Amino acid sequence: MTANTAQPTLTRGQVTLLVLLTVVWGLNWPVLKVGVSGLPADPQTFPPLTFRALSMGLGLPLMALTLKWMRQPLWLAPAHWPQMLQLSVPNMIVWHTVIIVAVQSLSSGRAAILAYTMPAFVLIWGLALYRERPTLRQWVGVGAATVGVVFLLSHEFERLSGAPWAAMQMVGAAGVWALGTHMLRKTTCPASTMTLALWMTGVTFVVLCILAALVESPQWRTPPAHVWFGIVYNAVGVFAFAHTVWFYLARNLPPLASSISVMLIPVMGVFSGAVFLGEPLHWQDLAAVVMIVLAIVAIHLKRSSSS
Repeated sequence: MTANTAQPTLTRGQVTLLVLLTVVWGLNWPVLKVGVSGLPADPQTFPPLTFRALSMGLGLPLMALTLKWMRQPLWLAPAHWPQMLQLSVPNMIVWHTVIIVAVQSLSSGRAAILAYTMPAFVLIWGLALYRERPTLRQWVGVGAATVGVVFLLSHEFERLSGAPWAAMQMVGAAGVWALGTHMLRKTTCPASTMTLALWMTGVTFVVLCILAALVESPQWRTPPAHVWFGIVYNAVGVFAFAHTVWFYLARNLPPLASSISVMLIPVMGVFSGAVFLGEPLHWQDLAAVVMIVLAIVAIHLKRSSSS
């Protein structure tokens, strides 16, 4: 199966959703770091799987209320459960389990940098499994995004060397997420994107509850105020909004286009880490912004009439 060679473009509505998604998801990286590792002045850790499970548990009824308000179906026919479960593993279960554990050992917002190596894996999966033939602009986009990630990582190698397993876990999760993006785009499940998002989140919530009970129950305690802030932010911003938007984009755009579209999120993570957690900025961070913007333009800019 070959990829559609038409150049993907974003509608005005998709651009608006993408901007909001970038802000919400980008700011969430320092929120996650503080939630599971504590404040810089009070580094009290909180069980990461429990943090994620509480966020999902609070987010699920909000997602259901949103579906009800939008007159979207809450029920997923049993015939579609196998596809939903297959999509849940790479898009939700592996991703959320791995990143929330790994972020404890990585530097705050810059943990997002490793996660957003995803577009390179999207290209690899497309070539290896789906016989896709990326256009020249798509190659340029992935190359520019990769250079941007390298720029952002240039001051992190020393820190990452002290947590190699966490870094490898984050990159591995990015690779699995990339595969899930292809699967979501190619699914034949007729359910609405919001209904699928609700059920995938519900399945992941159950899995995380089981893992948290098995691994973290001796560490359970009442969350302090800053942890509750992170839980509520994730419930409302990440699960009730960002994930639904992402699944919509991933299902309605080619996998490579949707993955490149969210490449400003790690940039937001780096700069929000600098603002809220006092991490220093370097010229490489600004260079990365330029490269990632170039990647997005290369993927989404309409061809001129003369091309």
